[in-house]
Amino acid sequence: MRDVRFFSYGERPEPPRDFKPNLVQGKSFDLGTHGEAEYFQYLLSRLIGHEVDVDLSVSWHRPGPVYGDKRLAPQRLGQTAFKAVVLNAYEGRCAVTGSKIRPVLQAAHVLPLPKGGEHRLDNGVLLRSDVHTLFDRGYLGIDPKYRLMVSPRLRDEFGNGNEYFQCKGNGISTPRRRRDRPNAEFLEWHADTVFRR
Repeated sequence: MRDVRFFSYGERPEPPRDFKPNLVQGKSFDLGTHGEAEYFQYLLSRLIGHEVDVDLSVSWHRPGPVYGDKRLAPQRLGQTAFKAVVLNAYEGRCAVTGSKIRPVLQAAHVLPLPKGGEHRLDNGVLLRSDVHTLFDRGYLGIDPKYRLMVSPRLRDEFGNGNEYFQCKGNGISTPRRRRDRPNAEFLEWHADTVFRR
């Protein structure tokens, strides 16, 4: 997260005047309404630490530096070679969608490196970036027979996901050589540990 601001209990701003405490569906505000515009101008000014003009005809910008402190981050050695090998084994196509758009294709680890996974072909699967994110977060999985699993929580939490539900139970594409296909033990680990049932 960036630009997080915490207020002490004594500093917390009150909600807008017409905000009901038992609201369950969400609420929108018209910033063109004078009273509401003033409230949000005040709130934004407190959050970012200087006056903000909520005149809708003026484009917003955040003054000041755009980069924080330079920090050293550990580099993942071997990631480029891993991606090249996985890309070749899957013939440049996402295992789930069949997409061949190379800039969005990523080599996913079934058993992640922080959990003891390694850069090895049977621990990799080529996925489009959105599919990779959902796989890593447990909304998608692959069973040991190489069929796509889709968590019902994808629909429950986001009210969407039809594109993925249409593929549920379908076989994914796998490398031609059996030994290069995702390791069944790694897939079971992912299904038991990461996948959201």
